Amino acid sequence: MKHKFKAVIFDCDGVMFDTLKVNRAFYNRILAHFDKAPMTPEQLAFSHMHTVYESLANLFDDEKMLEAAHAYRKTMDYNDLIKEMIIEPHLKPLLKKLRPEYKTAIATNRTDTMGRVLSEFDLAKDFDMVVSALDVANPKPAPDPLIKILEYFKIAPDEALYVGDSEVDEKAAKAANVALAAYRNPMLEAAFHIVGLNEIEEILKGVRGSG
Repeated sequence: MKHKFKAVIFDCDGVMFDTLKVNRAFYNRILAHFDKAPMTPEQLAFSHMHTVYESLANLFDDEKMLEAAHAYRKTMDYNDLIKEMIIEPHLKPLLKKLRPEYKTAIATNRTDTMGRVLSEFDLAKDFDMVVSALDVANPKPAPDPLIKILEYFKIAPDEALYVGDSEVDEKAAKAANVALAAYRNPMLEAAFHIVGLNEIEEILKGVRGSG
């Protein structure tokens, strides 16, 4: 049976792009500036899912140091790191096939770098809406980003498919009552599990069942 999806919503890091190496380099630059040790695997995993504000608070427990870290972050040139992001190979072909039949959006915990990422990879024109952590009162795992998108498109929760890869995506999707397509993470509780974005087409056509 064909699903009633009218919109496909994407997480950015870990779904649209492989950014683990870039995120590690970004936060380690900040840590090195303050003579602190590189991130542990646990800290890296946390930063990969959460906002820059939450991630830096996780790395700097001293309030003054945290303030200094944010001040230094704002002076950094992020453009060289953006160029190192690895785009998911099926993303652009998928977006071309989705539009205009389906609405497309991004729900990400990125903040002020999202615009530059879309510009660098010539993706801005391929999305009807982009919601970053700066656009909502509560970022993921709160459902706010997904609810904002649903309201913008004037669609019901069961008419949207969210593609995410992390626990915060799972929690946000559950709270918003939106079906989750878990990308390369079999540990997540999701309506669908995929290993490539090309599989989204099968889901939308009803070729892929839930599970």
